[in-house]
Amino acid sequence: MHNRLERIESVKAGSLGGIAAGMSYCLMMTVERFVLVGSFRSIVSLGLELAIAIVSGFLFGVTYRYIIRIDRNDHLNSGAVLAFGLVRGLAQVDVSEFELSQIWMDGLIVGKSILLFAIARYALDYSLAKGLVLSFPQHSQSESIAGSNRELEREFATNLIDGLNK
Repeated sequence: MHNRLERIESVKAGSLGGIAAGMSYCLMMTVERFVLVGSFRSIVSLGLELAIAIVSGFLFGVTYRYIIRIDRNDHLNSGAVLAFGLVRGLAQVDVSEFELSQIWMDGLIVGKSILLFAIARYALDYSLAKGLVLSFPQHSQSESIAGSNRELEREFATNLIDGLNK
């Protein structure tokens, strides 16, 4: 029963991450459309890009819930955003035709990806703070780690005592 509830919370976190990423992607594409008036893409291409953003946001949401657990470590939270954003953004950069004059455009692509996951992070942080999505419990993990540490200490002490007796 506990695993089922955890799965439900993970799906909620993933869904929220997907929705936030999808909405922020649509907003960025709208802004890009007005700034770069000459860039036209097909509806199919935009639809696939939106689907990829939603799936990426879903995976980020599920992963982010497991990363942050109960403790609030801003470096860990920001690191998750940066890791997902860099992987997604750098994968979109075309290095086969690299030109130094295009580096600002490549930076913009990476920046958009980081912004996409930053928006998803803040949506998840808000929902976690309000209790709409429950954070992943840490107590079971810390108890199992503490138990395994006690076993290691006992084994070490036993081996040490055996070594002294010889």
